[in-house]
Amino acid sequence: MSSQVIKLQEISWKREGKPIIERMEWSVTKGEHWALLGLNGSGKTTLLNMINGYIWPTSGQVEVLGETFGSTDLRELRKKIGWVSSSLQEKLYATDKTQYVVISGKHASIGLYETPTEEDFRQAASLMEQLSCSHLYDRAYQTCSQGEKQKLLIARALMASPELLILDEATNGLDFLSRESLLASISELAKRSNAPTMLFVTHHIEEILPVFSRSLLIRRGQIFAQGLSREVLTSEHLSEFFETAVQVDWRSERAWLSLNDRKA
Repeated sequence: MSSQVIKLQEISWKREGKPIIERMEWSVTKGEHWALLGLNGSGKTTLLNMINGYIWPTSGQVEVLGETFGSTDLRELRKKIGWVSSSLQEKLYATDKTQYVVISGKHASIGLYETPTEEDFRQAASLMEQLSCSHLYDRAYQTCSQGEKQKLLIARALMASPELLILDEATNGLDFLSRESLLASISELAKRSNAPTMLFVTHHIEEILPVFSRSLLIRRGQIFAQGLSREVLTSEHLSEFFETAVQVDWRSERAWLSLNDRKA
């Protein structure tokens, strides 16, 4: 299999004649974990929809997991991609037991319509343990906190053994402690030898963990910068990116952002 997980060549996408994404060139190699950073309206969601094959580029070529769009069955390809978004929380059945929510990821269904096997239950329990939420086993989904639900959604995505895992603003709505707990679980997951290639989508710099050693910055539908996180997430780069003076301080191998209020 190709070591290229994602390869975008000169892709553009227009809606009603207006360019939403312009001439993007980006590649992700197996084993790399990337952070995607962009403000609201930057084109992040459009890019994710394109990687998942829900929309088609107006021009350019998309390859995902070695498959070229236009010559592959996108429904089959999507089974190899896990996409975790906080918006998915509202679509799941509130009264379902947590292990059934996790197992439903095997079939990418809302709710469980197949009879789970003993192996399914073992795998669900193992994934919940990996994500430090095994104490939730047999609880009703609706009784879990927002952070706990996000861990369950990641376990659900992993149930299908995806080769690519997209974490789309997974920390939305979490308080500080819940966020750090979720980030710790994501970090442990990324370090595993059998971990899928991971994309972590955010607009908060401080959420970019050391395991996400590469970062892609998107602004107004174009790639602003890409490369090693240490080289991309600098005061100079981000001041230009946000179009306001900011200061980046690195603590515990994470970049922390603050407004630069020093007078010239």
